[in-house]
Amino acid sequence: MANTPHILIADDDRQIRTSIARFLSDSGFRVSAAEDGVAAFAAVENGRFDLVVLDIMMPGEDGLSLCRRLRSVSRIPVILLTALSGEVDRIVGLELGADDYICKPFNRRELLARIRAVLRRSGGIAINGPSALSVSYKFEGWHLDPVRRTSRNPEGALVELTAAEFDLLLAFAEHPQHVLTRDQLLDLTRGRESSVFDRSIDVQISRLRRKIEADPQIPMPIKTVRSGGYVFCADVLAGSAERGADAIS
Repeated sequence: MANTPHILIADDDRQIRTSIARFLSDSGFRVSAAEDGVAAFAAVENGRFDLVVLDIMMPGEDGLSLCRRLRSVSRIPVILLTALSGEVDRIVGLELGADDYICKPFNRRELLARIRAVLRRSGGIAINGPSALSVSYKFEGWHLDPVRRTSRNPEGALVELTAAEFDLLLAFAEHPQHVLTRDQLLDLTRGRESSVFDRSIDVQISRLRRKIEADPQIPMPIKTVRSGGYVFCADVLAGSAERGADAIS
């Protein structure tokens, strides 16, 4: 069960929540449900999910606002459910960081196909968890602070990174020792301030290497995997001021 993708359904319509949850459970997923934006945000802060299916038209905080808030603390994939047929509304959702959308009424099998497609792009990597805002990362003497968006070298000096470079380095620090394809790096940085496109991933990594590696000609800790992508080979420590640091594997 631990390796089974965990999906959060956020919809104020109980019948829709129940129907989707039952269908996805029958399709092999673990499923949790939230009846409004408050419950959904609390679930993401305190739990661990692989994807959120989020209704736009909810009372109180709507889905677009919630999507924006989720993107401030997590890069968990989001699929929007919308009864809005206007193209502008769908574009707004995608610009806020949603990975996909589906219009109501919808076929549950289409939703299942879209969920599987988004999970494939993200590599099935759970990219959110408790206390996401409080985590900082250390590797090879470097210190990365996602909240302040600062990076310090082993001498303690601030090193200026562009938004795209910082997002890439953070994605690597959050997933050390894992091969990340270019598509996965795009998904992991989507919704942040960066505007990384597929072919420019290589350019951004080249620039990042020049800033964090003692000798970019000897690529450590970022290594290129032929026909695969990139892997962050450094030993990464993650923790907070309150909890200290624990090794990530």
